[in-house]
Amino acid sequence: MRRCLELAHQALAAGEVPVGALVVDGDRVLGEGVESTRRRLDPCAHAEVGAIQVACRAAGSRSLSGFTLYSTVEPCVLCAYVVRSTGIGHVVFGVPAGHLGGCTSDYPLLTDSAWPGSPPPRITAGILAAECADVMREYETSRDRPGDR
Repeated sequence: MRRCLELAHQALAAGEVPVGALVVDGDRVLGEGVESTRRRLDPCAHAEVGAIQVACRAAGSRSLSGFTLYSTVEPCVLCAYVVRSTGIGHVVFGVPAGHLGGCTSDYPLLTDSAWPGSPPPRITAGILAAECADVMREYETSRDRPGDR
């Protein structure tokens, strides 16, 4: 999670929402991602999606069953769909995303047991929560940008 925080700080320095993500298989990092929706002018360029894309290429498969996704922020509904589609088995995050969250919103795709295919991943929340909240607060106090995540 410390590496996710480093990535979140990179995103913040680039004027992005400060989110960093990793996909890990055991002790091996297969992919990392930094939020880049502004830089790439791509609303799908979330840190978690980027990390999952890199991990799929590294694994040579779109199945990441048994792998773990780490993120500074709870994966949103978009990212939750990607997590479920790849079969990631464990999601670890720092702070909740509220109304956009894949666990905490009215659309809890990460925990929906009716999802066809892969079972819901195990969820671990609150890891380095204070540090993750600090970088989000830093972003919130420095921005004047509508339409953010």
